[in-house]
Amino acid sequence: MPRADGRRNDQLRPITIEPDAQRHPAGSALVRFGGTHVLCAASVEEGAPRWRDHKGWVTGEYAMLPGATDTRSRRERNGPGGRSKEIERLVGRSLRAAVDLDQLPDVTITVDCDVLEADGGTRTAAITGGWVALHRALTNLGHASALTGQLAAVSVGVVDDEPRLDLPYEEDHRAQVDCNVVATADGRLIEVQGTAEGAPFDRAVHDQLLDLALAGIADLAELQRQAVGA
Repeated sequence: MPRADGRRNDQLRPITIEPDAQRHPAGSALVRFGGTHVLCAASVEEGAPRWRDHKGWVTGEYAMLPGATDTRSRRERNGPGGRSKEIERLVGRSLRAAVDLDQLPDVTITVDCDVLEADGGTRTAAITGGWVALHRALTNLGHASALTGQLAAVSVGVVDDEPRLDLPYEEDHRAQVDCNVVATADGRLIEVQGTAEGAPFDRAVHDQLLDLALAGIADLAELQRQAVGA
């Protein structure tokens, strides 16, 4: 069946990455995956967790602004809820996979990912834009050598019995299989989150989805390189 937005099943939504979208953080990026817009900002504070023994740390935080969806969501004034906490842990784990933390001084770099507009794939957009913000921060701080790799993330799923790349909300909420894939630019996997939303799916479908995701991540990586001028 044709997709509502006219894309091929293996085609990303229109993607833009705007580096240095904020003045004050050490690095920032505004990433747009179609109707999903996420502002990512990498800020640096003195001191890392004590167990890091005076070496650096990278972590992530995630929030969705009240007006990001068609109905207002309440601010999480008492700390992140379960979904937000899960996503920010994913963001932090993913970004640390691209950094040699031992090369950093005793600082914590927090990559804040704030969803301005949500239309599916907010966590994958946060990771993709978060890498650009982190790259800008490390470069501006003179620690570019601590960045050991490039990574991005994208959603894939089975919708209307067809494997599809980069699901908007209209597809995501009715997907038969829903996956988020984080990988390096050269195709090595960092994290795969896959769920059957109804009937179980077999290994062949899983492999199809991974192939779709890795091809999409290669395209995202090129956009990231353009954004950071590499």
